[in-house]
Amino acid sequence: MPQPLFSVVVPAHDQQGQLSDCLESILDQSFGGFEVIVVADRSPACPEEVRQAGSDPRVSVLRLNAEVGVGRVRNAGATRATGSYLLFLDADHLLSPGAFLGLVDRIREFDEEPELVLFGHTRLHAGRVWPGAAEAVLARAGSGAFAACERPELFGVPAFAWDRLISRQLWTRAGLGFPDGRYEEVPTVHEALLRAERVAVLERELVQLRRRQTVHPAGSPGSCEFDLFDQYERSFALLDTAGAPAEVRAQLFERMVRHYLFVLDLAGCVSRAERPQFFHRAAAHYQRWVPEGFRRPAGRAGVKFSLLAGGVYSAFEVAKLTQIARTAVAGRIG
Repeated sequence: MPQPLFSVVVPAHDQQGQLSDCLESILDQSFGGFEVIVVADRSPACPEEVRQAGSDPRVSVLRLNAEVGVGRVRNAGATRATGSYLLFLDADHLLSPGAFLGLVDRIREFDEEPELVLFGHTRLHAGRVWPGAAEAVLARAGSGAFAACERPELFGVPAFAWDRLISRQLWTRAGLGFPDGRYEEVPTVHEALLRAERVAVLERELVQLRRRQTVHPAGSPGSCEFDLFDQYERSFALLDTAGAPAEVRAQLFERMVRHYLFVLDLAGCVSRAERPQFFHRAAAHYQRWVPEGFRRPAGRAGVKFSLLAGGVYSAFEVAKLTQIARTAVAGRIG
């Protein structure tokens, strides 16, 4: 079998019974130069059998002898991979028809192949399709290859491992890998951006994230929402090592704060007993990394930024309850 262009690594964690559909969306691609590596650890969310592995030679299953979490699962798949590019998908993803052909055409536009190829995605939730958060940024990136620090706004969008191709050469050269814990994508995505010499964009939505219900991010055994702070500490340490420009730091700072506020707003993500501790950890990171002259966003988001900067949890909760009450009243009036 010739060397594939793409190696698709898929953790077998299948909490919502969607793994089979994910694999079918990959196998139905018209471009055939790929392999799929399904990695199953000892997590109870992994199925005993992967149907496609017995019927398609492009699919292999790598079984690990312990429950190690998504980060190490992905790392194991990347080590097994033989393709020129790595694509990390999860069971609740669908790859759009023609996605691989679009990526091949984009890569072939360059005399020297890009080390990262970024693309768009959509989210399907509650019967509605929502655009991804990075589309406007990708649209401004232009048609040529560039270094990520030339586009600081790339550090201001959510850090997902599944909306980009990573060249295996970059993965190996930079010693990339996912850390333990939840939100393992955050520092890995940022390090790949910092270390890639040539980044390109394909302005198409190639992956759809399907959420039948809200499932909080899976991580390593014993991981928790507080891992998020460790991941951003890793990311800022990477910026320090790389000597990243001030605008990159400002973009990452705003992304970090928005991420912390999102977790605080997501029902059931942080227990009521742990909310004060999470808030104060977030406020400490705000004060630690706020850039000189930082301008907070306008509107409701800016109010939340101000409350977090103030570090007073009771004021933050009062403001949240006030907003909930206003929304409820507006709903009754409407």
